[in-house]
Amino acid sequence: MNVQATQLRPGMVVRHNGDVCTVHKAEHRTPGNKRGFVQAKMRNHRSGAMVDTRFSSEDFLHKIMLESQEMQYLYADGGAHHLMNTETYEQIELTDEQLGDQVNYMILDTVVKVQFLDGVPFNLDLPSAVDLQVVETEPAIKGATVTNVNKPAKTETGLVVQVPPFIKEGEVIRVNTSDGSYIGRA
Repeated sequence: MNVQATQLRPGMVVRHNGDVCTVHKAEHRTPGNKRGFVQAKMRNHRSGAMVDTRFSSEDFLHKIMLESQEMQYLYADGGAHHLMNTETYEQIELTDEQLGDQVNYMILDTVVKVQFLDGVPFNLDLPSAVDLQVVETEPAIKGATVTNVNKPAKTETGLVVQVPPFIKEGEVIRVNTSDGSYIGRA
């Protein structure tokens, strides 16, 4: 199925220069009296690189249709992560390399959507935010009046998030899965 460049949306999977790419950002621009174009930021799945590409408004790309299945995250075993299909109870194994940064947002027993390309696990469709417990952070400094200074906090998955000074160890915080930023207390 072909899609016009002006119809690109974040999360869409397309074929560009023979490679499978996921669109992370697409912006339609019309500079003054010149022709409009689409500036797209995409991740190339073969190389893993993030690529900035400019498309003409009239360009077409091949949209790849993915099959999606709900799967429950069971456990991690070294560098492997085991998930189970919630309908058929079939299990699959994904490596740290396949998951990339997404492994930082995976909590045991949570249900995520796994996208398959030609029957092979391709990508995780994570929720926009996840709740993670803080396992390590510096104590708050009493009498500190500056409120816009953040401190690092290590979460249960190993992800380090910049949080406000009032967050303590053991608290659960909500984290944005697209950029790893602190949203608020859960």
